Amino acid sequence: MHRIDNLQYANWSEKIFREMREGSVDAVHVTITYHENFRETVANVEKWNRWFERYPDLIFQGRIGDDVRRAKKEGRTAIFFGFQNPSPIEDDIGLVEICHTLGARFMQLTYNNQSLLATGCYEAEDTGVTRMGKQVIKEMNRVGLVIDMSHSAERSTLEAMEVSERPIAITHANPSFWHSALRNKSDDVLKALGSSGGMLGFSVYPHHLKDGTNCTLESFCEMIAKTADLMGIENIGIGTDLCQDQPDSIVEWMRVGRWTKEIDYGEGSASNAGFPQMPSWFNGNLDFDNIERGLLEAGLSEAEVAGVMGENWLRFYDKNFGPA
Repeated sequence: MHRIDNLQYANWSEKIFREMREGSVDAVHVTITYHENFRETVANVEKWNRWFERYPDLIFQGRIGDDVRRAKKEGRTAIFFGFQNPSPIEDDIGLVEICHTLGARFMQLTYNNQSLLATGCYEAEDTGVTRMGKQVIKEMNRVGLVIDMSHSAERSTLEAMEVSERPIAITHANPSFWHSALRNKSDDVLKALGSSGGMLGFSVYPHHLKDGTNCTLESFCEMIAKTADLMGIENIGIGTDLCQDQPDSIVEWMRVGRWTKEIDYGEGSASNAGFPQMPSWFNGNLDFDNIERGLLEAGLSEAEVAGVMGENWLRFYDKNFGPA
């Protein structure tokens, strides 16, 4: 079984890289951009290149599905780059291919707000995928850069699935039937995602969990089982949204970037502006065994659990990371 976490944004260090290996995590999709422009994103790639050079026994850059298999065989972790905002392509569709060449494999069309491509889930009105968005989706399909709608509003998400000729992903979110949060997804979105061959990665970020920090492992795993009934067991995986060891200033960067001078508290509050405490059963890469055990106890078969823990994402990587 391959173990894949399809979204993390940790304060990267040798400690975390070693925990990935101790937790048998074969691949991680890491956010390298929230609001950075193209040149700033390149600087982030440079930073990762230094980590790859410094810790070659622990991590290497992943580009295709077979890199996950290689990582497992060699006892390392494959790192796949992703953007939580289309800001790296600025207003230039030609940068889509260049970003893919640099190693980007997922790009969100929005991060909470309206972008040049689509509408984010915090906007009052969802006008759907824009003219540029339709062209960028076509180009992303061509080169093998996966459309990610984790932070997008409903109409935009459904339209992205209609426009895209390849499956899309929602890398880190949960169903709204379980917990009503702006970023969690409706039954309509999940059904359309499953029927189109897309993937959902379940998040353990407390603001998106039922009962928040106090969410139980049993509740989380029952939610996964019910979502499998809704959209298909083969279309779900894990995308923890783990932000391990990050200072609260990073939360401000995520939510605010450079678009406002005020603090955006997201789905928290002024009294809870920083990172919420993680649930007791998941604090990092050493805790994936808990989720695996919980899924078995929730009634999933060993083969189904293997799918959720990584095989489903691996199949998706195989099909979608290269040219159409």
